[in-house]
Amino acid sequence: FKPDFGIIGRIYAVGIPSIIMVGIGSVMTTAMNKILNGFSDVAASVFGVYFKLQSFAFMPVFGLNNAMVPIISYNYGADKPDRVKKTVKLSILTAVIIMALGVLAFELIPDVLLSMFNPSAEMLAIGEPALRIIGCHFLLAGFCIVAGSVCQAIGNPMYSLIVSVCRQLFVLLPAAWLLSQTGQLVLVWLAFPIAETVSLLMSAFFLRKTLKAVEEK
Repeated sequence: FKPDFGIIGRIYAVGIPSIIMVGIGSVMTTAMNKILNGFSDVAASVFGVYFKLQSFAFMPVFGLNNAMVPIISYNYGADKPDRVKKTVKLSILTAVIIMALGVLAFELIPDVLLSMFNPSAEMLAIGEPALRIIGCHFLLAGFCIVAGSVCQAIGNPMYSLIVSVCRQLFVLLPAAWLLSQTGQLVLVWLAFPIAETVSLLMSAFFLRKTLKAVEEK
């Protein structure tokens, strides 16, 4: 048994963008905390609480992706584009439904969600509008997550990397910083739906391009 560096290289060609995307997430979190600390420690704490809460909506979608990717890859390799497209449509629909439940929770019961963290009155005052504003982008995120995974499954991981970098580093952070200059904390949370809107446009473009390549194979 000997390592085949050609195979290892092809594996990392797909895996490295995922590694970078995880690293980008850490950079974004650190930078956002710095921006929010300019308002108060509680604002940064609310951001941390949001990340814990949003995992309840995002983790099922990531699990969906893990099941979807091998199905798409297999059918793409087997030259069955109809099955690929059917899987993509079903995955997007399921992801959006899951995210819709997250939106309802964030919009209707933000106080209940925050109560799990023994919040102070200040945290509730900051956190309730924050969750409502940030939560409205979940539906868009559901589509974007699936679209990015489809590109990776077909062998175009760079598309996912481009979307992730643009969303988190070139849109989210600059938007958050610019909105923080107004001195209104509530406006900073708008950076999330703004960034996700840009991500949606890019993801839709790359997904269409990827599915077109599937048809032309």
